[in-house]
Amino acid sequence: MDRIVTQLGILNETNEQETRVALTPDVLKRLDKLGYSVVIESGAGLPAGYTDQNYTEHGAAVEADANPIWSKSDIVAVLNPPSIDNVRKMKQGAILLGQLWAVQNPDLMAACQEQKVTVMALEAVPRTSRAQSVDALSAMGNLAGYKSVLLGAAESVKVFPLMMTAAGTLQPARVFILGAGVAGLQAIATAKRLGAKVEAYDVRPAVKEQVESLGATFVEFDLGTAEGEGGYAREQTAEEQEKQRQAMSKVIAEADVVITTAAIPGRPAPKLVDEDQVKGMKPGSVIVDMAAATGGNCTLTEPGKTVKKHNISIVGPTNLPATMPFHASQTYAKIIQTLLSWMVDKEKNFNLNFEDDVIGTMTVVHEGEVRWDPLKEVLNKEGASA
Repeated sequence: MDRIVTQLGILNETNEQETRVALTPDVLKRLDKLGYSVVIESGAGLPAGYTDQNYTEHGAAVEADANPIWSKSDIVAVLNPPSIDNVRKMKQGAILLGQLWAVQNPDLMAACQEQKVTVMALEAVPRTSRAQSVDALSAMGNLAGYKSVLLGAAESVKVFPLMMTAAGTLQPARVFILGAGVAGLQAIATAKRLGAKVEAYDVRPAVKEQVESLGATFVEFDLGTAEGEGGYAREQTAEEQEKQRQAMSKVIAEADVVITTAAIPGRPAPKLVDEDQVKGMKPGSVIVDMAAATGGNCTLTEPGKTVKKHNISIVGPTNLPATMPFHASQTYAKIIQTLLSWMVDKEKNFNLNFEDDVIGTMTVVHEGEVRWDPLKEVLNKEGASA
């Protein structure tokens, strides 16, 4: 019996800041062996450095018109939430796969329910060992952590490494990194490679060993732990935040570059650096606020902008992975490929198996039913307030 071919659609991202593409040519042959045919909208890969010819040479079909891709594809893979109008073009039973920020987009999720579109949200991937290879948040955070340090170095009035020159010795810059998750650890490693003196702090004391293994100093404050479910930091109480703010002020004042990475999944970014602390910094210092997209860790951050406040440069990037679209797209594509490989049976026919801990957890909407508790709560509130 001939196997059933599943069509995977890839489209131009409509977000103005987005330069990545959800699938790259290097994974196409592996997807073909798994029973997937790929149709990509013309020009979708170009901002990331991939031409239409790159895709056709690896077996994809290129379509100039996006509408048939939306309407005919069995699966549509995206990097950002699509418009409700595009979701309404999808056929019943089709799958929308990507970083969809389901909780923050209840109207989009309601449209998927109505259209009987299955939603597989990458932000809902569980924090398990098996799921690490499809953890898009961590993968993109890793790249963002690297780029944040380059931005800080470019804005700084100082060089990062110790330099011995004929004119004398230049002391290394001091970098303070707030948050030692995936992004923070990569920022530490990058700043150390550039020769800076690096300090780091996290509300989870358990990460001290990881910080020190990268050659940085772990700054300790007697505040207890704020480690939450799945290894993420939980939201701190107002009292905890105030104690943390007071304890950090001295370290921030001595830093040449401060990089903030603190984010709580599905919630606004916690405020860690206020205006008084900015005023206490040395003129020419820099803050790179990696949480700018969700409101920022610094109260003076302006998302998407670099601003000068009290002689301090405050950088508020909102999509750092998109500034490295070639490798960011490759990374994302491998995540999509791995997920799709888990969605075929031994005969290479498509099988959405909810008994799989990753597939079952990240499928937040299926056949009009909401399967994810955080999304249920939001949609119930929306319904109650309507």
